[in-house]
Order: sequence, then structure tokens, then C-alpha cells
Amino acid sequence: MHTPTPRHQIRARHTDTTVTVYQAYAPRLGLPAARAGRFPADWKRGRMTWIKPSFLWTMYRCGWVLKADQETVLAVEITREGFEWALRNACLSHYDRSVHADRDAWRRELAAAPARVQWDPERDLRLRPLEHRSLQLGLAGEASTRYADTWITAIDDVTPTARRVHDLVRRGDLAGARELLPRERPYPRVPGLLDRLAPAEAARH
Repeated sequence: MHTPTPRHQIRARHTDTTVTVYQAYAPRLGLPAARAGRFPADWKRGRMTWIKPSFLWTMYRCGWVLKADQETVLAVEITREGFEWALRNACLSHYDRSVHADRDAWRRELAAAPARVQWDPERDLRLRPLEHRSLQLGLAGEASTRYADTWITAIDDVTPTARRVHDLVRRGDLAGARELLPRERPYPRVPGLLDRLAPAEAARH
């Protein structure tokens, strides 16, 4: 019997020590980052950057690497320690009355938090929305600096894979396209984490 995917669940490629997230950049930033294994000097640490464990949600966001300034997709391998630090220090990107005392309390938390969590509908191979959600993690301030300078263990340019998957989807070969997808599996539950970042889902576990 098929068990439905929980509405809020972190799914990612991960090992015992690392987790892979995706970002799309203009080639002038993405290509040097992939070559050096770190972001170049003109990568702005002061601005918020969003990392996504879902390959297909990233494809949705960048339009299969066809959107302007998103033509290079990077698979960024970061430490699980850093990823979990960001989650523990994150605030929901939206107000939730089951979590926050009121909107002012949420705004204060949002202003102070170095990371933000947002849940968006996961996507299938045709980039159609699914019932369950995909995590987006926004990093700013201290989190953005830690990400760029401390957490990254490797950066790979996966743009060719994205193009191959898209080509197979356009040809109707969904089975072939699925074979090329990264193997994303549920991320180990961090005790208490979803109580704060996905309260409705946590209540069912």
C-alpha cells in the first residue's frame, strides 16, 4: 500500500555529513563558483540567498535553466551541521497563528532571524504542483556568510543534467527523465524542528 508523502517533509540528497541544495545563477557567477568550489568575491554575502533541496522545484523556479540570469544550476553540497543550524535559527516566512502570538511577534522574529523557511508545492517532471510541499531556506546576514565561507564542501554545475532531463520530458520519456533525477530521500527528523517550522504537520506525528 502506497504511503502518501507528508505535506511538510524535508527531502534531499544527503550523506551522514552533508546535504545537497540547489541554486540557479547567471553564468558569470555560477561557472566561477563551480570551478573554484566556492562563490566568487562578487557574490553578495549581504543579500538573502535561497537554497532548495528539491531539484525539480529548482527547475520550476529557473524554468529548466531558460530564465534570464538563471542559466547555470549549481548543486551545492553543504555540511549537515550548517544546514541544521540554519533550520534551528529560522523563522517561518509567513505569519502562522498556531506558532506566533500575533503578527507583531512574528515580525520581530522575522527581523531577528538569520534564516527563513518557506514551503511551496513540490513539482512533478512536468513542473505541475503536487499536494506535498518542498522546503525553501532563505539565508541572510550571519547565515549567508556561514553558508558561503564555512558550510560548503563542494559545488557542481548540474546544468547539463537539467538540460538532459528537460529534453527527455519534452520527448515524453518520463521514465528516462526520472532515472536522471537526483535521489532525494526524507531527511532525518530533527527533534522539535517541525513543531516550529511546520506545526500542522508536526501535530500528526
